[in-house]
Formats: sequence, structure tokens, C-alpha cells
Amino acid sequence: MDKLNFYIVDVFAEEKYQGNQLAVFTGTQGLTGEQMQQIAKEMNYSETTFVLSSDQRAGGYDVRIFTPAQEVPFAGHPTLGTAFIIQREIIQQPVERINLNLAIGQIPVTLHYQQETLDILWMQQKPPTFHQTIEGERVAEVLNLEVGDLDLRFPIREVSTGIPFLIVPLKTHAALKKAKVNRDKYFKLIERTEAKCIFMFCPETNKPENDLSARMFGDYLGVPEDPATGSANGCLAGYLVEYGYFGEGEIDLRVEQGYEMGRPSLLLLKAHKENGEISVSVGGKAIAIAKGEFV
Repeated sequence: MDKLNFYIVDVFAEEKYQGNQLAVFTGTQGLTGEQMQQIAKEMNYSETTFVLSSDQRAGGYDVRIFTPAQEVPFAGHPTLGTAFIIQREIIQQPVERINLNLAIGQIPVTLHYQQETLDILWMQQKPPTFHQTIEGERVAEVLNLEVGDLDLRFPIREVSTGIPFLIVPLKTHAALKKAKVNRDKYFKLIERTEAKCIFMFCPETNKPENDLSARMFGDYLGVPEDPATGSANGCLAGYLVEYGYFGEGEIDLRVEQGYEMGRPSLLLLKAHKENGEISVSVGGKAIAIAKGEFV
């Protein structure tokens, strides 16, 4: 294997060493999927991405995404973080939009600047689809919570904007913080669900300027807990609009995640319903941390 350039980025971070860590490898068209998986396991971040070429195909850059355990068709912070590196290291000049060719299709990322410095990246996710509903008692057991901790005014439901998550509404921040996965019951639950990851949220926050707090558990993907999950937040955005959580058909929110892991993260959510279809966008910042070379 030839030497490979890689970059480390903190995504959905307001400062360095916050948000969700991402490793991005460039010029990787010569690698096999097995080699990519081995590298992702070596990096051991929730995801590692591989930009296959610095040339575009069909108006986008071919990218593959791997967790330490398997390849995934889509993920949120890898999409934003990879677009950030493509703009910074490959294009090397301001552009308004970068398309990533992922396994689920082409995902557009728009880039917003402050005095020519890249500030916020936004990805438009696929319209959400809604799948089976799960009973509260089973989910409470998986999360070591009481049924009374769940906000059962709203359903516990599988939602997907490219990768499915089980969305779980909680009443309080205390419930969110005390949640802990019972692994045996978790793996038994996901035997019959399309969603393999659990995404919880509540309306109480650490910072008053934010709107919701969230956590994500994904042992199935080799990610026991994730500090910032753009794909899950996209599912949440669609869920909030579908069920009128805020009493409106449109949202523009700030969601915090990762505090329980010591990696505070901020995700920006926008969604609205038009002609029966929900449009979802998730945004945030990316901060370059390091670059290096695999030998």
C-alpha cells in the first residue's frame, strides 16, 4: 500500500477537541474495501472516510464511509467533515456547494463563509421515511429507564434519512443523562428492527440558547456512544415536523449532544413539510485538527 494522506477533523464543534472526530483519507482509489475497513478499525473513530479521487464524477466526489465494524451508506458528520476537507485540501478556494457521491446517492453540501473563512456547512438529507413503532416498555428496559421517563405523547419510531435510527422522546434531562444500555436487551431488540442505533432526545438542555439535548447509542456499528450524529439528527428533524413536536410544520433548532462524553457538540436543524414531503437539512462547523501520512 502506497503512503496515504489523512486529516483529522472535529465536526459539529464550536472549539477544538469538541464535537465528533473524523479521519478523512484522500486519493484512495487504489484501496480495497477490506483495506479501508482495516484502516477504519485502526483509527477507531465512529467513522472514517475515503475520498477515492480528487476528480469529480457526475458532478460529485466519490466517498466511502466506514465505522470500526462495517461500511455504512450514509452518515452525517462524515459528510460535512469530508466536504470540509475537499474544499480545504483539494479545491483550495471558496465554493458554494460540494456534492458527495455516497452509497445512498448524491448528497449536496452547501458552504457558508465569514470573510472568506469557511463557517457553517449544511447537508440536505434524503426525505425521511417512517417505519415501525416500538412499545415503550421494551425500550425502557434496554435503556435502564422507567416507562415514566419516556414522553409517550409521541411515538418511539424508526426513522430514516439514509440510515435508520430508533427515535426515543424523553421527558427530562435527568432521564437522558442516566440512560445506560443493557447490551443483552439491546441486541435482542434490534433483531427485529431495521434501525440498529438508538437516538434519544429531551427538551431540556445544558445551555439555555439550545433547544434540545440528545444522545446516540450504536453498539451494533461498533460505536457504543457517539458525540455528534448528523444522520440521526436529520431523522430527528423529520420526526419533529411529522409529529408537530413544537406545534408547527417547520423547525429551525439548535441541538446539543456529546456532553456526557466530554465532547460537547452543536448541530443545527432545519426542516419543513411541503406537498406532503419533509425537507431536512443539518448544519454545523468543522475544525481542522491534524494531518499526517499512513506509511
